[in-house]
Amino acid sequence: MRVASLISVACFKRIQAYIARMPSLSTTVTKVLETCNNPKASPNDVNRVIALDPVLTGQVLRLINSAYYGLPHPITSLTRAIIMLGLNTVKNLALSLAILETMSGKTTFRVFSINDFWTHCLGVAAAARQLAMVKGESVSRREDFFIAGLLHDLGKIALNRQFPDQYRRVLELARSEQRPLQDLECDVLGLDHCTVGELIAQKWQLGATLMQSLVYHHHPHEASPTVRPFVTLVALANSYANLLKIGFAGNCFHNNPMLTSLLELSELDRDVLSKLRHQVLEAIEKAKIFLEISCKG
Repeated sequence: MRVASLISVACFKRIQAYIARMPSLSTTVTKVLETCNNPKASPNDVNRVIALDPVLTGQVLRLINSAYYGLPHPITSLTRAIIMLGLNTVKNLALSLAILETMSGKTTFRVFSINDFWTHCLGVAAAARQLAMVKGESVSRREDFFIAGLLHDLGKIALNRQFPDQYRRVLELARSEQRPLQDLECDVLGLDHCTVGELIAQKWQLGATLMQSLVYHHHPHEASPTVRPFVTLVALANSYANLLKIGFAGNCFHNNPMLTSLLELSELDRDVLSKLRHQVLEAIEKAKIFLEISCKG
């Protein structure tokens, strides 16, 4: 027990140091978040911030004109794009692209396939948004679910980057023992990707809802009551993406009792999931534009 404790402390300190060295969100992205969170902000206010950053301007215009939105006519005006997307979507877009760009370097993924990992995350994002639509959430709110699904496994990136040999062992055990990945992370490293996700969320000040999605997407009943329904849908989307084997982020254990429990907590039934399959797979293909834009800048 003493050895396990020492390993846990050493790994935690190493992860802390790694996250401390990670770049902060850019001044532009930080300003976009601040502006969009201001209830009195207008599209012109956001336009003035984004227009100072040619890269982000290009990303916004590329996204609005992509198959992801499928608009009949091209949009060339940044202000028009912001109006059509809505401030909440613009905020989430700026945040997600900045994080994807930071966390998708060639040397970052040592154990996972970068394509398989982000395909899984896109699957969770697409499923979370579709489930939010079924639950009657507003169009703007659905984007919050999408971003939470996209970013839910950030902690795994840091663990595979800092502890590649140990994390390969975690994946081997996940395949052979058919146990939850986060349990095996704790056994081998003394901490799991949810704990690391919390540290990253604190570093980038992602806000309470996103942070709790990173921390509790395997145990949504432990989330704060105010955000528990949100986290539960993200957790359900994660279980669903694993069930469909969309991409791969290390989890080989299909916990049917957990899936049943999440459906009950969400007040949904399995028929809803079966009907979503085609929509989710289609949405994933459209959403790959997020990865393309973040890689090309």
